Amino acid sequence: MSLKVLKLSAQGLPQSWISLEHAVLHYASGEVRWEAGAQVALFRGGTNAITGLVSEIRVNSIIGTKGVPNINPFDLRPGLTNEKLFSRDRNICAYCGDHFHEHDLTREHIIPFAQNGRDHWMNVVTACKSCNHKKANRTPEQARMPLLYTPYIPSLWEDFILRNRRILADQMEFLMAHLPRHSRLYA
Repeated sequence: MSLKVLKLSAQGLPQSWISLEHAVLHYASGEVRWEAGAQVALFRGGTNAITGLVSEIRVNSIIGTKGVPNINPFDLRPGLTNEKLFSRDRNICAYCGDHFHEHDLTREHIIPFAQNGRDHWMNVVTACKSCNHKKANRTPEQARMPLLYTPYIPSLWEDFILRNRRILADQMEFLMAHLPRHSRLYA
């Protein structure tokens, strides 16, 4: 996995994780309005025939780019993946409370498909394979297996943390400063 730059709108809303090369394109085209965090790369170009100076682009870990996004960040629903779900729930089974490696976890539907449950953030939790098998196609109440925590939809800021496993300290500090108080990503 290579280093990613956190691309924000000029207003500071997360847009995407981009490669160093993509960040250089933003710098070279004059689209970077501001930058934060540490310098993470230095790219050298050609030598100017008149001045003799070598062109350089210094890339920071966080950049704010020109333009206003056409989206309302509060309307966004992050995509649901097992990797994000397990991270949201900190690899803890919602039924037994034990901590597991990702290989031993499953996406557990609180209201099962067999009872018209749907696959969305508010109907899924992390469960170990044993608890998922024990609960089967029943609700937690029917199985007499109460949930130890409740599901929630990650915020835009949480989603950006859940998307990237190799976040630099300054990027994490920036994102963590915007997390909602109820986030399980604290600690």
